[in-house]
Amino acid sequence: MHLPDGIIPLDQAIIYWIITIIILAYFFYYFSKNENNEKSIVRIAIFAGCTFLLSAISIPSPLGIPIHFFVIPITSIVLGPILAIPVAFVSLLGQSLLFGMGGITSLGANFLVMGFILAICTDIFYRLFSEISNTIAIFLATLIGIICATFSQVAILMISGAMNFDTLLATLIPFYLFIGVIEGILNVLIVEAIRSLKPELLKIR
Repeated sequence: MHLPDGIIPLDQAIIYWIITIIILAYFFYYFSKNENNEKSIVRIAIFAGCTFLLSAISIPSPLGIPIHFFVIPITSIVLGPILAIPVAFVSLLGQSLLFGMGGITSLGANFLVMGFILAICTDIFYRLFSEISNTIAIFLATLIGIICATFSQVAILMISGAMNFDTLLATLIPFYLFIGVIEGILNVLIVEAIRSLKPELLKIR
């Protein structure tokens, strides 16, 4: 889902960067009001490192295209979307600089899709479905969050003129739907394992 440099016109890329800066500025404002800054910094650092490494791993898939898990959904579920946002930005910045995943001019757009929208949508649907079942909430929040991020990327690519809607619908949606199902199942297993071994880690939001 990482958009490379050059696929988005520079004027549009600047707009996405401005929106990203506004979101990060809000985070720093919120962070400055938080009394548990030291604990939050440690959590951000740990999850940013895990997200940076795990989402950079390329895994073969039956679709013939290697997949990369997002990791942001489970970060949003465990930490909450406010802390998931800097985790996403740091990991995406590191991936673009060290692994060539995405680009610097397109980082704003990549952050909006995989950082902000993915984290916020995951949190919204997790809260919505947690009234029914925590397991169902984790799975559906992960899946729907990834689909929301996919449609956001479709919109960005359509605005940029890079691809038409039919092509994007036929390629991106099925692929990320598949990833969403797999990552949703994995997130359920991970959270249940944490709940059994270290339940206090799930009480840090």
